[in-house]
Amino acid sequence: MTRRVPLSRILLGSLALWLPTALVLILLVVLGDLPLRAAAAAALAAYAGIALVAGPLFSGLAQVKAAVDALAGGDAPLPEVDTISPTARELARAVVRLGRALRETAAGGAAARAGAEAVLAALPDPLLLIDRERRILSANPATSALLGAHLQGRDLAGAVRAPAVLAAADAVLRGGGPRIVDVDLPGPVERHLSAQVTPLDPPTADGAAAVLTLTDLTSLKRSERMRQDFIANASHELRTPLATLAGFIETLRGPARDDNQARERFLSIMADQAGRMTRLVDDLLSLSRIELNEHLAPKEHIDLPRVLAAVADSLEQRAAGRGMRIMLALPDDLPAVLGDQDELTQVFQNLIDNAIKYGRAGTVVAVSAGLSQRRLGAGAALQVAIGDEGDGILAEHLSRLTERFYRVDPARSRELGGTGLGLAIVKHIVNHHRGHLEITSELGQGSVFTVHLPLA
Repeated sequence: MTRRVPLSRILLGSLALWLPTALVLILLVVLGDLPLRAAAAAALAAYAGIALVAGPLFSGLAQVKAAVDALAGGDAPLPEVDTISPTARELARAVVRLGRALRETAAGGAAARAGAEAVLAALPDPLLLIDRERRILSANPATSALLGAHLQGRDLAGAVRAPAVLAAADAVLRGGGPRIVDVDLPGPVERHLSAQVTPLDPPTADGAAAVLTLTDLTSLKRSERMRQDFIANASHELRTPLATLAGFIETLRGPARDDNQARERFLSIMADQAGRMTRLVDDLLSLSRIELNEHLAPKEHIDLPRVLAAVADSLEQRAAGRGMRIMLALPDDLPAVLGDQDELTQVFQNLIDNAIKYGRAGTVVAVSAGLSQRRLGAGAALQVAIGDEGDGILAEHLSRLTERFYRVDPARSRELGGTGLGLAIVKHIVNHHRGHLEITSELGQGSVFTVHLPLA
């Protein structure tokens, strides 16, 4: 592409170049050293020569300007050089070569930056870049998933509400070395993180002075706590049946060695105690498995009516043994929920089984479902209510029912085969699903356990 210069611009430009020559000729005429006619002829000849030379020069300079404008315009194509002026041609070509080199460099830098951004986006750990004013310049997707969207431009304190992390960031931005601190983020499921702040020296071109990375230690912390809880609670709960087994074994090996009647009775008790320990270990392992993954919300679409119908069928004989019935009231158009089918099956098995255990014989266990008035986060929810017609629970016990090994009536619970972990398992599964467990009860009327789950 060439740039043509208007004739008027060439004439005016030539006039500007011709003026010094004209002034010299006028001075010679005034001094009498040159006749007026000769001076006029010389002036016209000089102007014509300058115009002939200036035309190509001005055309070439216009192409140089076009190349510079295209270079400044980013993606605009660079013009081709087409001029007879050697000076303008070399200058224009130099500008074009410079433009192409700069664009290649910029393209290489953009590719490198895109590659770096792709690496940052793929990192599983949250990462933020902050400037010297502690403002967030950028954050990878893992950070947005943990701390929320629209972090860019905000102060770090608005995203990470942890004084230890902010103090570490301030120390690094004042010139200190790297800092590592532990932080707990509250929420429906508490998160345990390790925060590392590392200075960038020198700062990046966009002003990033430090990088903050967050490593999720939730699983490690949960594993350690579960190990401690298992030792403390299991040792307490296993002590009684183990003592019973040890006592009966000693008796059978001693005074009751030849007593067939006592041996049968003791073996029956020992089998019951062994069964109790088996159920306890199974529940502890189930609870540990649920807690280990509690911070990772399930994503499957679950058809709750099918789950509830399967659970009711599996417990029908147990209910019939007490003269009870399980009644399902499930609308046909119930939407799906987000969840894990095996875990939700365990929730409703525990709740319906409890309703059968603690409801009065000959009564009904009512299971109903529908849309919930409660909102979970920013979304709608579905609720499943399981009600019994038992003796009810005092209000002072309701808030503690989901604690591990908490029992309103320990003797009755053990008599019915309870481990004290059923409702703890229910609570942790519901938390895993980002749901809510609601318990209401009235003495003499029974209890209702309502599970709220987020819609898919």
